[in-house]
Amino acid sequence: MPHRAIEIPLMRSLRWLGFYAVILLAWFAIYQMARSGGDWLCGPDSLGVLPLGGFWALFPMWLVMIAAMMLPTLVPALQSYEDLPAKAGATSQGWLGLVLGYVAVWAIASAAFAATQVWAMRSEILDLTGSVTSVWLAVSLFALAGLYQFSKLKEACQNGCLTPLQYYMTHWSPGLVGGFRMGSGLGLICVGCCWAIMALGFVGGMTSLWWMGIATVFMVAEKLPDIGQHLRLPAGIILLAIGAAIAVRAMAFA
Repeated sequence: MPHRAIEIPLMRSLRWLGFYAVILLAWFAIYQMARSGGDWLCGPDSLGVLPLGGFWALFPMWLVMIAAMMLPTLVPALQSYEDLPAKAGATSQGWLGLVLGYVAVWAIASAAFAATQVWAMRSEILDLTGSVTSVWLAVSLFALAGLYQFSKLKEACQNGCLTPLQYYMTHWSPGLVGGFRMGSGLGLICVGCCWAIMALGFVGGMTSLWWMGIATVFMVAEKLPDIGQHLRLPAGIILLAIGAAIAVRAMAFA
């Protein structure tokens, strides 16, 4: 029995260490990608020769970005799961299932983003760095992200992210498979909450460390119960203001 009491905290620590190690490795990969301008993964040579117009070069890049940017936003939900009493059925297998389900949904979203990027690059809407080629498209993306902050769908998705305990109570399913189901549900809610912010990566380029860092901090803050609910509307105003400023600048130098 004493051995069991020591083993549980140890396994919990190892889970969290592994989780954060994946995030750190993802950020290291992004740093290397930014240093090379993305040429090592999705430069013109690889995009030209790989099947589906470079999809299989861009998809891994999006997976790495998701690991770096979206896994940190899952921390409050994972912590809420760990805070549940053992008799409720919260297990290490369920914890792992949550992570896997969440990642699976974002992997599908990554495929959609990668496919969109391939189409946009072939249509010359994006350049090879993943940046929009039209200032007015940049304005439109900021306007879309800003207006989305005021939508009922955004509000509902963010509320789901802010109340993971309530989600567990209404969708509880034990074990690895049950955790996967709940993680998938949380992933869908998260995609609904964050897709517009992720799409802003097409403005500054998909290898911009500044954008990825700021977006990650914002998306994590949006899911913190104490402050997240107070950020949605001010963020919408700021995004609309940035879009307006870009538009005014474009007209001034036209």
